Amino acid sequence: MRAAVLGRPVGHSLSPLLHRAAYAALGLDDWSYDALDVGAEDLPVLLAGLGPEWRGFSVTMPCKQAAVAVADEVDQLPRLLGAANTLLRTDAGWRAENTDVTGVGMALQLGGVERVEHAAVLGAGGTAAAAATALASLGAQQVDVVVREPARAGDLLRVLGALGVSADVQRLDRASSLTAPVVVSTVPASGQAAVADLTWWRGQTVLDVLYAGWPTPLAQRVQAAGGRTISGLEVLFWQATAQVELMTGRPAPIEAMRAALDA
Repeated sequence: MRAAVLGRPVGHSLSPLLHRAAYAALGLDDWSYDALDVGAEDLPVLLAGLGPEWRGFSVTMPCKQAAVAVADEVDQLPRLLGAANTLLRTDAGWRAENTDVTGVGMALQLGGVERVEHAAVLGAGGTAAAAATALASLGAQQVDVVVREPARAGDLLRVLGALGVSADVQRLDRASSLTAPVVVSTVPASGQAAVADLTWWRGQTVLDVLYAGWPTPLAQRVQAAGGRTISGLEVLFWQATAQVELMTGRPAPIEAMRAALDA
């Protein structure tokens, strides 16, 4: 059986490390996991040409929206979000799933956020929608959406509206500080300087979904202000454990996958 992570660029991904560790621990010696450099426009042709040995894919940017469009079946969560980070082979074809919500939710809870009423999300892409959904599952009634261009927040606002969560859109260049006690940043590395320059405060909890170069400039500023930070590695880890279970039908070997990530 074969599986892989799809995206562009994809060479930096730690998904192969996690999934391969899981297969080894589960004794799945005939399973392999690769990284395929694929753009959104390439996805339909790729899937159409695959043999039956392909079991599933982890999907990263820029293919998450395309994964929903190309799937033969779409689970309820990716249908709501308009984005999928998982494609699974089924008898009917390919099914789109989303484990990003699980990843963000687990990262927040294990980072000490058991319940939240007011939160903020930086960014408005597919990962931001997953973060907002995870925050709603933890009780959020108000989510501040902080973006460079409010016009790009439409999909995220649609998701929050469907979840019954109030939203307040703020321009990043006009937000000197955030009042929400819990913040999830989905801003890419190129936007780190702008979010790091916001005023952070003691007691605030910030999850930065980035994990390369940890602590990120944002995490460093939050820590210096006395806030608590959660690494995107936790999101990566927990969404991967859910993917392993979906693809293999076996419980994820948590300890083996954690040991591989720590190493």
